[in-house]
Amino acid sequence: MGKRLKQQRRGKGTVAYRKAPGTFDISAKYTTDRKAGLVGEVVDFINHTGHTAPLMKILYEDMHISYLVAPEGIRVGDRISIGPSAHFTIGSVMKIGSIPEGIPIYNIETMPGDGGKLVRAAGSAAYISSHIGGTTTIALPSKSSITLDDECRAQLGMIAGGGMSEQPLVKAGKNHYIMHAINKMWPTYRGVKLNPVDHPFGGKQHHKGKSSMTARNAPPGRKVGHIAARRVGRRKR
Repeated sequence: MGKRLKQQRRGKGTVAYRKAPGTFDISAKYTTDRKAGLVGEVVDFINHTGHTAPLMKILYEDMHISYLVAPEGIRVGDRISIGPSAHFTIGSVMKIGSIPEGIPIYNIETMPGDGGKLVRAAGSAAYISSHIGGTTTIALPSKSSITLDDECRAQLGMIAGGGMSEQPLVKAGKNHYIMHAINKMWPTYRGVKLNPVDHPFGGKQHHKGKSSMTARNAPPGRKVGHIAARRVGRRKR
């Protein structure tokens, strides 16, 4: 019999699973006009619920306002630039093909014009490894490398707020509220640890009690485990 799984109950949008209001109402992305050369001044910093790092409020020369992820060491009154003629100052937005090797960067585009996708957490930074042809290799904080088009943009510097993870949480409840604020489901449990009413593999025996293989046309509440698998188990040699 199918069960109402946690991910299905979450879709109802009840109080237990509803995200906090105002969580993602500010977008810290670059302007879509990639050819424009803009100069802006940092007028304020805000701590936003949907971001681990502080955001800086930028007032540009044409009097429009946007928000970007703040780097370490920037202050109110500092100026940043965006575009082909950008200066080498922390927080400025440049094409990764124009950035020398060894320079720390963050908020990196994976495709030219997407506004910034990689390295956006507090205290993190990536580094330019090499330029080959029309591509640039970047060393990410995870120690892995990625090769991107030279036209992708990034900000110069290291993201502020690196000490936020040094203070211990002490209580599980504090982490619960942190995760709820950013609309993440926490804690997560394995199916065999749940009750029978919550998961097909649940029960006090803490083992599945049935096959992990599930038919492709099974109802949603039973579609867990190996869905329409050709085979399971260790492969004999």
